[in-house]
Amino acid sequence: MAFTGGALKVALVTTHIPLMSVSDALNQENILHTVRIAHHHLCFDLGIEHPHFAVCGLNPHAGEEGMLGREEIDLIHPCCDILREEGLHVVGAVSAETAFLLAQQQEVDMVVAMYHDQGLAPLKAVDFGRSVNWTLGLPIIRTSVDHGTAESLVGTGKADHSSLMAAIALAETIALRHSQS
Repeated sequence: MAFTGGALKVALVTTHIPLMSVSDALNQENILHTVRIAHHHLCFDLGIEHPHFAVCGLNPHAGEEGMLGREEIDLIHPCCDILREEGLHVVGAVSAETAFLLAQQQEVDMVVAMYHDQGLAPLKAVDFGRSVNWTLGLPIIRTSVDHGTAESLVGTGKADHSSLMAAIALAETIALRHSQS
């Protein structure tokens, strides 16, 4: 699961799971897969030739060198090292605020967040309604709105269709790039 369309691009390593389950759900395979597949799609779908990534740590302040958790030392930093050895441009593990600052300053193309709200709270605060849920790794193009179904708004005339229009535009852009390659 990734989001793009506004000022920020975010890929999630884990998605809709309880926060207390995130640490157990993280492993080398899913972190590497998330960054590799995001790299592929940024290049192939959006034409970003050498994308740069900021990979978030799991813990506050990216673990403070082990004082606030060891996931960064034991798992996330080694994954970032592997990705750099493969030639990918990766900064991490960094705190989420650092990652999003780098993205806002356009020093990285995408933030890789370890869990749902780590990535989506900042994205939606900045880009709600402009962002697109962009499913990576499928053999088809799949885009969707950056929010839920908003059932409470059905029939009220208050729903904002901006994200739907952005999702359609992104799908169209990707389809056009695919047809030209």
